[in-house]
Formats: sequence, structure tokens, C-alpha cells
Amino acid sequence: MTDMQKDLALVKRGADELLIENELIDKLKSGRPLRVKAGFDPTAPDLHLGHTVLINKLRHFQEIGHHVMFLIGDFTGMIGDPTGRNATRPPLSREQILENAKTYREQVFKILDPEKTEVCFNSTWFEPIGAAGMIKLAALHTVARMLERDDFSKRYANNQPIAIHEFLYPLCQGYDSVAMRADVELGGTDQKFNLLVGRELQKHYGQPPQCILTMPLLEGLDGVNKMSKSYGNYVGINEPPKEIFGKLMSVSDELMWRYYELLSFRSSEEITRFKQEVAGGRNPRDVKVLLAQEIVQRFHSRQEAENALTDFEARFRQGAIPDDIDEVRIACGTENMPIAQVLKQAGLTGSTSEALRMIEQGGVRLDGVKVSDRALSLKPGTTVVLQVGKRKFARISLS
Repeated sequence: MTDMQKDLALVKRGADELLIENELIDKLKSGRPLRVKAGFDPTAPDLHLGHTVLINKLRHFQEIGHHVMFLIGDFTGMIGDPTGRNATRPPLSREQILENAKTYREQVFKILDPEKTEVCFNSTWFEPIGAAGMIKLAALHTVARMLERDDFSKRYANNQPIAIHEFLYPLCQGYDSVAMRADVELGGTDQKFNLLVGRELQKHYGQPPQCILTMPLLEGLDGVNKMSKSYGNYVGINEPPKEIFGKLMSVSDELMWRYYELLSFRSSEEITRFKQEVAGGRNPRDVKVLLAQEIVQRFHSRQEAENALTDFEARFRQGAIPDDIDEVRIACGTENMPIAQVLKQAGLTGSTSEALRMIEQGGVRLDGVKVSDRALSLKPGTTVVLQVGKRKFARISLS
């Protein structure tokens, strides 16, 4: 395999689609560092592992010598990306955008090499063009073309409102590629329409069209929905080491391989060897530990990764109860309190129905012993340790 073939294989690892592959091969053959772009709107202060799928791919491009441009959409963030939305996003203030942008810069350099990364803000070129420039840009696309976009067409068909400013978002994202003279743009599979707009605008402005590399949306811990804070199935990169480790150990054995492909920096050959070893009888838990340690070390340190493993082993393999658990007092008067109600009031479950479901699934322990009786009640004056799932503990006193 030639060096260029190796580079192409690394670029395509885990990718969903590459448009247009022959064009990218020609760009790679040129021998010059390619200008590789990925944009992020700072709409929330913290990144999770789902966001890092694109950032990891930027790192792959850095590793083979290309120029990475990390775009912070401080202008487009005030418009709000309508991708995947069935309603207009509420706008963020300039102050919120800038505060979030600051944390983004701090977080991405845990993955990217700061010496090889150009951080860009799209307000740099959008603020100077003014209203006249935006009208000129808007004239380059039709409403009919915009309605070809899946989420727009669905909202239009369902008589759901689409604000005019939402049509500007794909145009602004596309113009970013013009301003940055991008050779390659990365995005999630849901961004394909916007990425293609970038190609068309570059042609209009006399630039070679960018190649497009779309990455899959990472499934969250539930293995069903995409990773999102709104679903509660995320792993935040700024979370405590033990929390990151525990969450990653909770993923299914099948999902583990997906996480390896999209999140690990181990070689494809090493991951293939892990799969073969598991197929041959190796405990998949041991391989999952390696992934969890890798991720914790990336965002914290090697020592924190070791500490997280030690803590995990003590809590879940040896059945120990952690020392630093929440102390909760619940007033129950003179009556016994059903355990489902105790779990809810202690904040260990969101509702009594969830508590009952967790008991049925064997996910509740009282003083280390699995609870199987849904009708169990606790007496006033007792203190117990309740555990829900693998990570939620509380020492509860009833009075």
C-alpha cells in the first residue's frame, strides 16, 4: 500500500460518505497541504463525545500533514442551525456565543495540535459584508432548492413555520467555505445539504469545489438515539474521570466497536485484532476497559485513567459502596414509605414508574442486595444505602 493509499484509508476510516473521492485523490496527489475545515456553532458551553467524531477526523488530517481550520460559528450561531429541527431554534445572545466559544477552544486542544490548528470565527467575514452583502448572497439560491432539504420540506408539508432567516443558514455555512478557501469540509450526515451548498458557492466564486466527508452521528449510551444532552445519553468531555469511565463501561458490547471506530486513536489493525480476540473468547469487558481508559486519559490524564479503573473495579466488580455518596434525608412521618417513592424523592429516579421499572429489571440494590419486591416499604428511623444502575448511589435516612 502506498503512502497516499494509507492516507486515504485513514481519512475514510469511520466515514459515511466521501464526495467526490477522485477529486480528493487529485488534491492529495498535488502534494500541497490541503485546507480542511469543520465548523461548530457554540450553542452550548460543553462538548460531548458525539462532537468529537469530527474533531478526531480533523486530527487524522493533521497527522498526515494537512492544514486544519477549526471554525467557530460565532455569527451563524446567532442564526441557529435548523438541521434536524422541527421548529425554529431560539436565538442566542452575542455574549452567550462568545462565552461558549471560549470553552470550545479550551476543549478542542485536548484533541488537536494547537500549533497546527487555525481557529477561525465567521463573524470575521460576515460582519463586514453588511445587509447588502447578505442580500447578494441570498440571490444565489432559490426557495425551491432550499425546500429540497429534508427537514425544511417536512416542516413545509406539515404546515410548520419556517422563518426566513433559517434559509440563510445553509448559505452562510456555504460562504464560510468560500471565505476559507476550503479544499475539504467535514460534517455529520445530517449536514450534507449545507456542505453541498458550499461546493456550489465555491464554483460561483471561481474556486475549485471542496470535497465533502460526512461522518455518522454517534449513538448515545442507549445505543438508539444520537448522543445528545437532551436525551441524557451523552458523555461530556469535561465530566469527572470516574463518570466518563463508568458511562463508557455501561455501553453494550456491540456499541463498543462503534465507539472504537469513531473515538479511538488506535489503529484499524489493532481494533481488528481486538475483535478477533473477543470472537476467540476474550472477555469484551477487558477491551472496553482499554477504550474507557484511553478516553479518560485524553481528556484528563493517565493517572486519572488509572484511578478511574481502580474505583470502577472496587465499586462494580467487588461490590463495594463508594465513600463519597450523597446523604439524603426524607421526611415520612410515622408511615412506612414505598421504596419506589423513596427512590424518586432521593433523586435516584425521575419518577415512581421509573423506579418500579428499574426494580423489575434488577437494577436497584438496598445495602448491596438486589431488590426484587416492588411492594417493599422502608420504616421511619432507618438509614440505608440505595443504588440504581451502576453509578447512582445515596445514603438515605427516613425520619
